[in-house]
Formats: sequence, structure tokens, C-alpha cells
Amino acid sequence: MKNTQLAVSLLAIALVVGGCSKETPQQGAKKAQGAAPQAGAGALEIKIGHVAPLTGGNAHLGKDNENGARLAIEEANAANIKIDGKNAKFALVAEDDQEDPKVGSTVAQKLVDAQVAGVVGHLNSGTSIPASPIYNQAGIPVISGSATNPKLTEQGFKNQFRVVGRDDQQGPAIATYLANERKPKLVAVVDDASAYGEGIANEVEKTLRAANVKVLPREKGTNKTNDWKAVLTKLRGRNPDAVFYGGMTSTAAPLLKQGRELGMKAVFSFGDGACEGEMVKLAGNAATEGMLCSQAGIPVEAASKKFLEAYKKRFNQDPIIYAPFTYDAANLLIDAMKKANSPDPKKYLPELQKIAFTGATGPISFDEKGDRKDAEITIFAMKGGKLEPIAVFKAGKVVPYAEFVKTASK
Repeated sequence: MKNTQLAVSLLAIALVVGGCSKETPQQGAKKAQGAAPQAGAGALEIKIGHVAPLTGGNAHLGKDNENGARLAIEEANAANIKIDGKNAKFALVAEDDQEDPKVGSTVAQKLVDAQVAGVVGHLNSGTSIPASPIYNQAGIPVISGSATNPKLTEQGFKNQFRVVGRDDQQGPAIATYLANERKPKLVAVVDDASAYGEGIANEVEKTLRAANVKVLPREKGTNKTNDWKAVLTKLRGRNPDAVFYGGMTSTAAPLLKQGRELGMKAVFSFGDGACEGEMVKLAGNAATEGMLCSQAGIPVEAASKKFLEAYKKRFNQDPIIYAPFTYDAANLLIDAMKKANSPDPKKYLPELQKIAFTGATGPISFDEKGDRKDAEITIFAMKGGKLEPIAVFKAGKVVPYAEFVKTASK
């Protein structure tokens, strides 16, 4: 009787488990992005998370970042890497934080619960900062390829890294270039009230004031603001020589377009959140001509030829901004695991902290805070609908781009 009951019980459990594993075609498609490659016998499956906005006005930037990480994962799997004597099979677990701090924290916990070995992301500082204590508590290494607010690495978390420069490097870079080359007497500074937008705007304002440039009282919107007419009408009455906006493309483009429609002749400048070709699509060629912006790193076209060719072949398009950096971030996690011969965060984190790695964006090592050493900031100008690098800010100095390239190639 007991044996019969046991057999029935085991059959019931098998049916339940089998039933739970079934999914609709829609569910299967939804999981495909984060699905692991089919692991063979004795293979070691290693999950690496990626977080960025995959919906909303900046989804194209989020997808670009995800593509960079995905390419690194696929190349690692093709290389048949062995860790702890087993064939390592890496899986990218992609999450959408919707550019929302609460959602960012939710997906961070989701990745912790999924037992990812490391995380690439988030794209935005506004989601990276609130998510960082969750990763820190779990001891999971995180490398952002695009979050630039200084606070991210000022919290004392030993598991948090970034492979781009900070806003207290980027803000002074664009502000110094603006002050030295355009010599404005009066500047308006606007931000979207996000951690990123307000943070970089603060650094720009601080640098301009230090250069004895007069700055108007701060104007603010949100990261959802599309109607800037009231703010711009107010600014037009003060007739600033230049306007700096801290925020992302989805709100920067309407600000610029509406400013031109109101007849403002000021030089408009932006941080990396709006330093991309999508600005032309959303604001138009006429409005964007002559705009200035900065990127927290080298220009995308200065990334390694190997990466650029592989990205184009895999995704049938060119990378936008930070895909080379998320590609490097994923490869840094993998390289540290190889050095430690383990995907266990406790074992490979010390290797990551002391790593010296040459990636698509050049040599990478981290300081004690987890920031990239000797990070460059590039200044761009929009000319004929295309962003052209015009200068590089490094070690507190602005160097003409042609001179930087000449020096770097030696």
C-alpha cells in the first residue's frame, strides 16, 4: 500500500512539474532574450544580468547598451571558455527598468533572486543609484557602461564599478570648452530633476561660475517634460548666449526644437544623455546644427575595429553611444571569473578590483572607488546632421580631437 501511494505521489509530482514548465508561445518569446544557451552535460551555466530602459523614449539607447553586452556574451560562448574545469555557458538576463527608480530597484531584486553572477548596467544614474544597495547587499559585482553621477561610486560599495567618466569630469569638460571657445557672457542652465540631469547641470554651473561666466537662476522640468515653451519664453526674455540642458534625448530634443521655434539664437549644449543622432530625427537638422554635447568616454567610432565590425555584422547597424562600454563591462566580468577560475562573486570580485584589461574602449583599470582610471570625455559639435568629435578632455585639459588621435595612435 505504501509503495503504491508513493508511486502515485511521484507521478503526481512529475505531472505538476511538467505542467508548470509549459509556457505559451508568447511566454516563450518573452523569455528568449534572457534565455541561456542549451548547456551540455558537465557545463557550467553562468547568468549575467543587464538592465536598461527597453521601453519609452530612450529605449533605443537601452537596446544599444544591451546589444553591447549580448555581443560579449555570445563571443564568450563561441570561445569555449573553461572555468573550474567545466565548459562555461554564459546567459544574458535582460531586464527593462523603464528609466524609473522604483522599477530599477524591482528588477535589481529580480536579478538577485535569479542568482546572476554579475550585472552590466543600469544605463541611467537615476536607476543605478537606488538599485546599487540591493546588489551590494547580495555581493553581486555591477559595472555600468553609462551611468555618470558621482554618487554611484561614492557610497563605499566595493562591488560597484563603471567604465565611463563621471559627471564631475564630464560637466567641467563641456563647460570649460563652452567658456573658452564660445566665450558666453550669460548662460541658462536647465535640468530634468533626475539624478543624472541635475548632477551634470550642477557641475556645469559650478565650472562656469568659476570661470566668471554669469549663470541665470536654474530652470527645471522632469524626465517626461515635452512642452518647454513656458521655460523657454522666460529664458528668451533674458537673452542668454548659451543654454545647457541636463537630461536625456527624449526631453532634450523638444527643448531644442521649441527654443529655435521661439527664435532663440543661443548655443545649446548637452551632456551624454542627448549626445546622439536621434536628436536630429526628433528636433530636425536646422535646430540641431551647431549644438554642442559631451560623451563620457571616447567617441563610438574610436572603439576597436574588431568590435565595430562584429557589432555591425551581428545587429546590422552601427552602435549608438555606449555599446562599446557595455561590451567591455561584460568582458570584464568574464575575464575576472576566468582569473579567479570561478563565477562565485566572492571569489572573482577581488580579481575585478585589481584588473588590468584592454577592451574595445582601450585600457581599463579601476581606482579604489570603482571608477575607471584616466577616463576621457569627448566634446562634439553637430555639423550637417552628424556629430563630429572636436575635442577631448583628459587630466583637466581640453585637447583638440585631431591632436588626441595623433597622440593616442603613437
